[in-house]
Amino acid sequence: MDIDAFIAVHQPQWDRLDRLASRRRLSAAEADEMLVLYQRASTHLSMIQAVEPDSPVAAQLSARIGRARAHLTGTGENAFTATAYFFTQALPVAFYRLRWLTVFIAAAFIGLAAATGYWIHHHPQIDLIMPEAAREQYAQEDFVNYYSEHPSSAFASQVWTNNAWIAAQCVAFGVTGIWPIAILGLNAVNLGVAAGVMYEQDAAASFWLNILPHGLMEMTAVFVAAAAGLRIFWSWVAPGQKRRLTSVAEEARRLITVALGLCLVLLISGIVEGFVTPAPWPDWLRIGIGALVLAAYWAYALVLGRRAHQAGVSGDLGRYDSGNHELTA
Repeated sequence: MDIDAFIAVHQPQWDRLDRLASRRRLSAAEADEMLVLYQRASTHLSMIQAVEPDSPVAAQLSARIGRARAHLTGTGENAFTATAYFFTQALPVAFYRLRWLTVFIAAAFIGLAAATGYWIHHHPQIDLIMPEAAREQYAQEDFVNYYSEHPSSAFASQVWTNNAWIAAQCVAFGVTGIWPIAILGLNAVNLGVAAGVMYEQDAAASFWLNILPHGLMEMTAVFVAAAAGLRIFWSWVAPGQKRRLTSVAEEARRLITVALGLCLVLLISGIVEGFVTPAPWPDWLRIGIGALVLAAYWAYALVLGRRAHQAGVSGDLGRYDSGNHELTA
């Protein structure tokens, strides 16, 4: 059997089955249609498995059939199992889908921040931007005191709330294509100005020692949020064969998972900023903790995310299948 030709012929039926399974309510006609498509897809799966049992196509179709069966039977989800599914499959695959765009955004952000810092450091008219006395005060006291002037728990809570709000805006307003870029640009320039002033005042070591422990994960989370927002924007610009509203709705359903997951990621980052950054610990330990948190995120996104992606998990909330996917006709 020619698998590629088989897929090309039956793909529209599988997509239709997926769309029906995603709806909360179906009319009588739609329920009948879904049952017919479910039976056909089960037959198709058995045929594919007979030829290529371990192919990604079989895994993806199996997942679709499982979601349709859960919808048809009305099987409820166990809360613990659904939570486990979210953290082991839906969330990591959502992060995984954004990996390359996240890296591209990070590179652009770092480039803009570095250019701004270089300009500030070497610009002969820096006094017009920030007077000498203000720069000295900022480098010698204000920059470092910012991380310790409030109780650690209150500061961590404040940082988490602020960053989670920024991330949520990037996702929610990403469809505009402008908001995430504006947020990133503003933050890159601000970071560059801070770095330029600290370098100009011979306080570069203090800058990095207070930025790196929490900034590695904090900024990565913002990059991921911006990537999610721009992904929604692109689904509107280039919807392919789908209607624009359908394309945007489907992408938004997948990426709302990212917004929820980033709340937890930013909570961890806020704890690091509130308790680790100002702590009187060795510099290598504070930076090491920040690097470990970042490494844990990427291991989570790339290892678990890749496995879920190969299994056909979409990352769409509400697409949980609690049963066995391996169906035959």
